[in-house]
Amino acid sequence: MIPITTVQFGPEEEQLVLEVLRSGAVAQGPKVAQLESRFAKLFGIPHAVAVNNGTTALVAALQVLDLKPGDEVITTPFTFVATLNAILEAGATATFADIRADDFNIDPASLAERITDRTKVLLPVHLYGQMADMDPIQELAEARGLRILEDAAQSHGASYKGRHAGSYGLGTFSLYATKNITTGEGGLITTDDDVLADKLRVLRNQGMRSRYVYEMAGHNYRLTDLQAALGIPQLERYEKTVSARRHNADRLIEGLADVPGVVVPRQLEGRGHVWHQFTIRVTPEARVSRDVFVEKLAELGIGSGIYYPKLVFDYDAYRRHPRVVISDVPVAQQIVTEVVSLPVNTTLSDADLSEIIAAVRTIAGA
Repeated sequence: MIPITTVQFGPEEEQLVLEVLRSGAVAQGPKVAQLESRFAKLFGIPHAVAVNNGTTALVAALQVLDLKPGDEVITTPFTFVATLNAILEAGATATFADIRADDFNIDPASLAERITDRTKVLLPVHLYGQMADMDPIQELAEARGLRILEDAAQSHGASYKGRHAGSYGLGTFSLYATKNITTGEGGLITTDDDVLADKLRVLRNQGMRSRYVYEMAGHNYRLTDLQAALGIPQLERYEKTVSARRHNADRLIEGLADVPGVVVPRQLEGRGHVWHQFTIRVTPEARVSRDVFVEKLAELGIGSGIYYPKLVFDYDAYRRHPRVVISDVPVAQQIVTEVVSLPVNTTLSDADLSEIIAAVRTIAGA
């Protein structure tokens, strides 16, 4: 089976982990600070604050915005559940705008229609490695006095007109095992706001600036040096990682562009896609349904994934939740029935890519 994703570490990671183990100090320390500094420098953002996972990053970012009961956060319904869970944990109300079919991301026109007097935060999700259309989102935020929080969990280093993900106010990243940069579990929060960065660092440390001196009701959101040691070498070679993913995506696009009933993803003009996922759409015009398509891929030895099988609010736990406001989102409702992600990871050989292309073409009758 050609896997949808792989996790590989090299001798550089092993060496740094051994350094931490031999130091006897494995909690948050100099390696975490090094990870933060290198991440911020690599992507041109003044501050990066490491935390223990990507969901925590979202929660903490919302918490330092001091949301009040009744405040609304508008996001996309086509995302991982962590986006919604974080809004609810922060005590806010979640509302939803529709998405665009060309990039799977929030539609700024729909977003504008959903803003109310209770709206405080616009929360675009940069899905699959490509940023949302940020210019109109930023214009909306500035015109209405709103905050932007980017959920960039899948988009480390993605860009929009020369600006990196996480540079529009507050941004959050996941370092989960399947991400382009991984520490197993972990997260990062980026910001250009000195005050918010300071609050985040105090918040993640039980509200302490120094030992037993509490400035706020905080949490233990800390990342360990053991985890940071895994991430630092990946930052050093991240340009090569993205280059390999882009090469693989280009091969898949070229090989699948003319397949009937299959829509291949594209890097849109002015954007830098980092290809966390290569997600095609199996449309109603296809020879087989999306679910049959996935079954036949597995029979031919090709791993795949459906990210995501339902819209985030389309579960009983959320449909009955008093702080989840469900909206009419026809594009998202269609897209969620069509998406399939194919392998695009850095371990793929040319032969693997040819096999993936051949399998898709066979199933689709191309």
